[in-house]
Amino acid sequence: MSEIRTGLGWDVHRIAAGRPMILGGVTVPCEFGLEGHSDADVLAHAITDAILGAAALGDIGMHFPDSDARWKGADSLVFLRHAHDLATQRGYRIVHVDSTIILESPKLKDYRQAIRERLAETLGLEIDRVSVKFKTAEKIGPVGEGRSAESQAIVTLEK
Repeated sequence: MSEIRTGLGWDVHRIAAGRPMILGGVTVPCEFGLEGHSDADVLAHAITDAILGAAALGDIGMHFPDSDARWKGADSLVFLRHAHDLATQRGYRIVHVDSTIILESPKLKDYRQAIRERLAETLGLEIDRVSVKFKTAEKIGPVGEGRSAESQAIVTLEK
């Protein structure tokens, strides 16, 4: 008999000049990026939290605190792999990842395939198990005003 678990992840980062825009491990050419202790990959962070949540393993801050200098500028795919490895060690496998990036600009549609491929590769999944959607905030709130970016993710695990 299998056990199905679902985890929800969410993350937000401020927009900052002079930083790279990294989403799902893919660098998106842009005149600004996201501020954070690591590479500030808001999508990888949300998916990491969703995996950890589904496996009841806490959150990204417990595993990779921003007070630890080791994670300064770190590639967030390291966090994603870690969460995946922890879930796998407990007998879970990822069934599906569904995610959304909320960002006013730049437009991301041309990067969807590359992001899906990078995430699928990192998690050892077939690409049809990884969904990445893009939304704007319709000029409302900090995201809509171009001050931040958010991401949401739901991950389904099976044991």
